Amino acid sequence: MATAKGRSILLAGASGLVGREILTQLLADRSVQVLHCVGRRSLALKHPKICSHVVDFAALPELPRVDECFIALGTTIKVAGSQAAFRAVDLDAVVAVATAAKSAGATKFGVISSMGADAKSSVFYNRIKGEMELTLSQMGLGSLVIARPSLLDGDRATLGQPDRAGERLGLLLARRLRRLIPANYRTVLAKDVARALIQSVKAGKPGVVTLLSGEMQGG
Repeated sequence: MATAKGRSILLAGASGLVGREILTQLLADRSVQVLHCVGRRSLALKHPKICSHVVDFAALPELPRVDECFIALGTTIKVAGSQAAFRAVDLDAVVAVATAAKSAGATKFGVISSMGADAKSSVFYNRIKGEMELTLSQMGLGSLVIARPSLLDGDRATLGQPDRAGERLGLLLARRLRRLIPANYRTVLAKDVARALIQSVKAGKPGVVTLLSGEMQGG
C-alpha cells in the first residue's frame, strides 16, 4: 500500500510517446510522492519528485520500494535492428521490470501493449506483444492493467524518433475519416492512453484488466 506520505511509483519508458504522458500526469498528481524512472539513459527532465535510475534491463539491480509500476517500453523492428533486439525490449525488458517491481513491493501494475496482441499470431509484432501479456498475466502481480491502444497520435517530433512516412499518412487519413472508423480502430491520443491507464491502475481492481482502444478515447 502507499505510504502516509504518498504513492511511490516505478516508471519504465518515460522517454517514449505514452511514457512521457504518464510521467507528466503522475508529476501533476498530488498523491504521488516519488517517481523512480528507470531507463538506459538518465532523464533530461529534472523535478523534485523524479529519481532517475540508469539501468541495464538485462541485469536490473534491486529497486527501491514502490507501490505501483507503469511499463511503457517499446520499439520497432526497424529501430531495434532485428527481431531478437525487438524481443529483448518489448518482451524481455518488460518482464524484467515487472519482476523487479514485484520484488520491490509493487502490487499494482500498468503496461502498454498494442491492439492485435496475440501470443498465437502469425504476425511477429503481435505475437511478441501477446507473449508479453501472457507472461505478465501469469506472474501473480495482484492488479494488472493492460492497455491496447490502436495507432497512437501525439507529438513525436520532440522525441527524436526517426520520421515514419507511412505512419504520418495513416494518422492523416485516420483523423479525416474518424467518424467512419469503429472506436477500437480510431487513432488515440497518447495523453488519453496515459490517463486511462493511470486511472485504472490507481483503482487497483484485482486480476487482469484489459483496456481496449475505444475505452481510452477522450475523457
